[in-house]
Amino acid sequence: MRPRGPVAGGLVLVAVFAALQLANVTGRDTPDTRNYLSYALSLAGESKRGAATATIEYVCASRAEQARRNQSVHVVRFHRPDPTAEVTAECRAQEWAAVEPRLAAGQTGGHTVPYMSERFMAIFEARPGYPAFLVPFVLAFGVTWGLWAAGVVIAGVGGVLVFLILRALAVPAPLALAGQALYYVLPCGTTAMRPMTEGLLMALTLAAVWGCALVLRAGRPRTGLALVAGSLLALFAVKHSQALFLGLGLAAAGGVIGLRRHRRRRRRPGGPAPREVLALAAVGLAGVAGTLLLARLLHYPSEADSLQDLLTDHYARPDRARPWPEFWQLQGNFWVEWLRRQAWQPLFAAALAAGAWGALRRGGAVGGFLVAAAFTGVLTQAGHPDINIWGERLIVLAWLLPVVGVPLLLEPVVRGGRVPLPAQGQPERAGAVG
Repeated sequence: MRPRGPVAGGLVLVAVFAALQLANVTGRDTPDTRNYLSYALSLAGESKRGAATATIEYVCASRAEQARRNQSVHVVRFHRPDPTAEVTAECRAQEWAAVEPRLAAGQTGGHTVPYMSERFMAIFEARPGYPAFLVPFVLAFGVTWGLWAAGVVIAGVGGVLVFLILRALAVPAPLALAGQALYYVLPCGTTAMRPMTEGLLMALTLAAVWGCALVLRAGRPRTGLALVAGSLLALFAVKHSQALFLGLGLAAAGGVIGLRRHRRRRRRPGGPAPREVLALAAVGLAGVAGTLLLARLLHYPSEADSLQDLLTDHYARPDRARPWPEFWQLQGNFWVEWLRRQAWQPLFAAALAAGAWGALRRGGAVGGFLVAAAFTGVLTQAGHPDINIWGERLIVLAWLLPVVGVPLLLEPVVRGGRVPLPAQGQPERAGAVG
């Protein structure tokens, strides 16, 4: 395949994905979307009431569209009158009933519209990255098409980053394109299109993994380390808990791989030095320290606040006197139920196993960092053991493992069992981690 071929193929995949998303321009929002959208509108210069009006209109139009679609295929109600006007009116009344009293009471601080208490809204005030990303799209295309276009860009970039990671690992272009396609058709693409932070979190996490590949396999340590550090900094602005988890993951992976290489180097002098992996581990540790320090200086909500939010149903009930024992009990119950559901529908577990096998056996040290990055999805889910949202978006980062790992696993089949050629400037050999 000519050099321009893979690029053209990747662009075609992005275009096809974007065209498919036209089938659902609305109807992707969740309750949290209101907070991010109102934040973005506030950054764009809207007044608090103007942001509330635009946000409520978007939410209600989406609900009405969903109600119309659902009724059109309902076996009993499909012949009834269009419910759009009724659903829209009910939605507006419900949303303004939550917002208007708080506005009248003077709850107008910060950037988000006060849908709930100030204590709860403080969680979203600490996440300016995604709303800031939305601003140019909302200004250029309006609310509905702006959110859709932003989702397409975020999802498209995520798939391209998968392609770049696989190419940095010397995977043939057709398999790299297959990895990009996997990103779009698996829950990664669906979740990335939702007006939530998860799509941007996945893209920035993939950027960090690409940085690891540049350091370890492409002979570009400065560029790679800068990309990892920049990704951690951007993740702090989007959702600082993800920056903390990814920093911890990179530090742990770098430490384990560096120790293995050090022991191997002592047994066989002349082997690969652990300098590069230790540098990545150091960047991860710096990200952890920086996240903890900045979160404290900026007075961001702590883990205790997150715990009370979880156990009190977003502060709708009194604070729990002994939250940690309750949390650990809920944690155990959650994972037992999660494993039961995985045994019932084992696609996710099988995909994770295949991805991990491919990453660790064919990805070299980069595979270890990929596993660590994907594991942040498990950490995110563990921090919010709510069975109602367990498999849809919180754990979605774990899908990055099969997206990258499965093409690596299939590489020997595509090459006909031949040993893969090293990438240009590749300083480490392919093979198992360490």
